[in-house]
Amino acid sequence: MKTTSTTDSRRTFIKKTMLTGLGISIVPRHVLGRGYQAPSDTLNIAVIGGGGKGYSDAMNVWNQGTSNIVAICDVDWNQSKRLMDKFPKAVKYKDFRKLFDERRDIDAVTVSTPDHTHAVIAMAAIQSGKHVYVQKPLTHSIYEARMLTEAANRYEVVTQMGNQGASGKGVKQMIKWFDEGLIGPVGKVHVWTNRPVWPQGIETPMEKLPMLDGLEWDTWVGPAEWVDYHPLYHPFKWRGWWNFGTGALGDMGCHLMDPPYRVLGLGYPTEVESSVGAIFKRDWTPEYLPESCPPSSRTQLKFPASHKNNTEVLLTWSDGGLRPFRPEIIPADHPIGDSNSANGVIMIGEKGIMTCGIYGRTPKVYLNNGDFLAFDDLEASSLPENGHHLAWVEACKDGFGKKKHKKLTSSFDYAGPLTESVLMGNLAIRSYDIRESKGNGYEYPGRKKLLWNGVEMKITNFDEANQFVKRAYRPGWSL
Repeated sequence: MKTTSTTDSRRTFIKKTMLTGLGISIVPRHVLGRGYQAPSDTLNIAVIGGGGKGYSDAMNVWNQGTSNIVAICDVDWNQSKRLMDKFPKAVKYKDFRKLFDERRDIDAVTVSTPDHTHAVIAMAAIQSGKHVYVQKPLTHSIYEARMLTEAANRYEVVTQMGNQGASGKGVKQMIKWFDEGLIGPVGKVHVWTNRPVWPQGIETPMEKLPMLDGLEWDTWVGPAEWVDYHPLYHPFKWRGWWNFGTGALGDMGCHLMDPPYRVLGLGYPTEVESSVGAIFKRDWTPEYLPESCPPSSRTQLKFPASHKNNTEVLLTWSDGGLRPFRPEIIPADHPIGDSNSANGVIMIGEKGIMTCGIYGRTPKVYLNNGDFLAFDDLEASSLPENGHHLAWVEACKDGFGKKKHKKLTSSFDYAGPLTESVLMGNLAIRSYDIRESKGNGYEYPGRKKLLWNGVEMKITNFDEANQFVKRAYRPGWSL
């Protein structure tokens, strides 16, 4: 039975549709209600951020014409030229706000922009009643992840985060192995990546360079603190700056932390502690560069026992070329994680060890008794590359509902808490070099274990760290 609020919102939608006279060609099933069939099962999708990953996201949800790409929005049309050439009939925009103001025929939106604009765009889409697919990490801050998770449920839209490995069969196999008790309760997890593969640990550029032709820089900066254009920010290299990106951990954490988070049923961490690689000037004096993410880092998160794993978990993240040493029971000639060991996961249980590479690929089990299991047919039996995207498309056609969410592996009710856990590591990394003058030198009060209250989104033993829970927004850009 439909609630009054849902019925009222549906009536309001239909009333507005009739009044606007815009000739909407597609009315979603969730608006028409149970027992009604939409005029078309084709989804009208707006793509926001059409270069790089945005191109593949668009092609995957389009899926050979099973959905319509009706609008493309990018602050830099040169970056989106390939996509715009592919869909010449799609209306082009440079500002997502204008897109939402003008278009009433859009059912769903993909958001494949830099991290710092994910939340403001996704929130605007959600509040407009659009279903949303957002690239990982879901948001730039812990606060934003919590707000999007709550808004998705409040506005009853279908959501998915772009950590596509969550829909692969490798992770499903790992869940099966763990649930069968193969490796027993897990107390330690190691996760690592070879990222960054972009500049980090560098000085803030000071020179003012000519603007790229056609680039709407003010809109690109969006909610972040204003800086002048520089090629060290756009394109791609924004990942290494806290103002825009979330570093190696934010870039890869939602991919690599997903298998243990999902397999072990983890929730909010309770403690976090980090260390970062040193940066030196030419005269070999240590330099603190607060705007740039560190060249390497290690972070340890503690998670309480869960309904699936009846012991506390210490999860250690390493990046910048750092990785854990090989456990004794894994043979020396076996790659750990990926085939080149660049990225990977190791879960250490009482009875054995489970490993996988990026996206949950090549999962393996090494048991203490010497037995070895591998998912040999992983590549052949995996979902198609766009299976994660297509699950979202089909769920959008079905409409909001918990039963429909079973098709999704990374809807915001899951992706939000996962993203919060990933970004908790960045909170500790950014707190690490907070300095206080003491006598003739400095103390670093952030270089300690930080205690986290997940429900209240608050560090309880070092208040200065809480400045990184939520960013300060430029006027006109808050959620």
